[in-house]
Amino acid sequence: MPTISMFFGILIRMYYDEHNPPHFHASYQGNQATFDMEGNILEGAFPDRQKKLVSAWAVLHKDELLANWELAREDQALFRIDPLR
Repeated sequence: MPTISMFFGILIRMYYDEHNPPHFHASYQGNQATFDMEGNILEGAFPDRQKKLVSAWAVLHKDELLANWELAREDQALFRIDPLR
């Protein structure tokens, strides 16, 4: 499960060979959640402030997230995505 980005203590990861719909995983201080590419939580729980940060980041990097999703489905190396600044 490669870490594809990290910002404000939040780790963003994407697993290989995952099920649809396209999604990524975020963790922060013991909290874990699965987000869709629009930044909505699909599963888990996340603090409100960090959820807003992850959602904003996802919207900014949706195309890169989808490109990484396709790479992961093909067992290819994933690339890092710029953090939220």
